[in-house]
Amino acid sequence: MPEPEDMVMPMLREMRAEMRESFASAQRRFDGVDERLDRIEEAQKNFRHALTADTMMSRLVTGDFEERIKALEAKVDDLMKAR
Repeated sequence: MPEPEDMVMPMLREMRAEMRESFASAQRRFDGVDERLDRIEEAQKNFRHALTADTMMSRLVTGDFEERIKALEAKVDDLMKAR
């Protein structure tokens, strides 16, 4: 049986090789996660842009409606004054 001092270096080399292999496989898994997160972030960005566009359209329609009501109110006021 070899002396314990002679076994330390081979064991450390073996542990180092196992760690490298483990880190490499973890990195491959993380690469897939990064791609999925990028797709999710892109979808969220598109959703935010759609919400912004919808909000702007709603404000435009509401503003146009309010202007038309003000014009009608002004006409009614003019008719009431003409009486």
